[in-house]
Parts: sequence; C-alpha cells; structure tokens
Amino acid sequence: MDWWDDLLANELASAISFVIGLIVSTVIIWIVTKLFGEKEGIGRAFVTALVGSVIYAIAYFVLGNGVLAAIAGGIVWLLALRGLYDIGWLKAFVVAIIIWVAAAIIGLLLPTATGPL
Repeated sequence: MDWWDDLLANELASAISFVIGLIVSTVIIWIVTKLFGEKEGIGRAFVTALVGSVIYAIAYFVLGNGVLAAIAGGIVWLLALRGLYDIGWLKAFVVAIIIWVAAAIIGLLLPTATGPL
C-alpha cells in the first residue's frame, strides 16, 4: 500500500497548499481593497479569492496551461471583482494588477515546497 500512502500524502499536500494560498490571497485582496477605500470586510475578500480560484481552475481546465487561459481567467476575474465590489473597470483593473503583483512577491518569499510529510 506504499502507492496509497504516496497518493494520500500528495493529496494532503495539495489541500494544504490550496488552503494556505486561499488565506494569503484573502489577506492580499482585503488589504488592497482597503487601500482603495472599499468598505467590505474580510469575508468579501475570502469570497473573491475563492471565486478567483474557481475561475482560474476552470480556465486552465478548459484552455490548458498557457497565456490564453491566463488572459481569459484574468478577464473573467475582473468581471467578478467588479461585481463583488461594485467598482468600475479601471478601478477593478488597477486593484487586480496590485493584487497580482503583491501575490507574486509573496509567492517568491513563501516556500513553495511542503517539505517531507
């Protein structure tokens, strides 16, 4: 059953990575939207992060890994961001860019490997 243990360890590592990524994304979205004067709380930021995860998962599933999937996912996420925060296109675009930059910087600073489990 060694393969089963490996499978469970990989699934657990994936789940932990997803939860950590969701938490980090939530905090980034909450901070950035607060900087832009939005009144919504951490719950809205959590929903926004979750919706973004689903949008990108669908985009990459349908379009594969590549620039087209990233662009399509980004556009749909901008629509979601606009709707969830009731903001205009320009503000949604600027907020999204800052969120993406902050997430990229934090992604470089946080370890990406789960280590031995």
